[in-house]
Amino acid sequence: MARLAGYGGSVLVGTVAQTGIREWTLDDITTVLDGRGFDDVGKPNPVMGAEDWSGSFRGPKDGAPIAKGSLIGLSLKESTATGQLHTGSAYITGRHFTVVVDGLVDYSYDFVGKGTLTVATA
Repeated sequence: MARLAGYGGSVLVGTVAQTGIREWTLDDITTVLDGRGFDDVGKPNPVMGAEDWSGSFRGPKDGAPIAKGSLIGLSLKESTATGQLHTGSAYITGRHFTVVVDGLVDYSYDFVGKGTLTVATA
């Protein structure tokens, strides 16, 4: 598998590119339930449960913050290459504001997915 530099990534909220974003994370998780019964004689019997996805993105302040509780269309690009895009609808669940004397004012956001996440294909 070829390595990929992160500098081509981006975040779009709806169709608007969020300028200055430096990083994003995406967690795509399936809950594993313990389906073990007496007949399994103590051996694991995992059952795949609900799918969840969530993550965060951050970068320097550039405009008004996104409102907490907003349902947004979210596109997370790994690079400019076709197929390296994750998309879905998500709620903004947290906002974090960082101000340091010798740096930029940063905004970071936590989100939780609503519905299906379309994952990158390449």
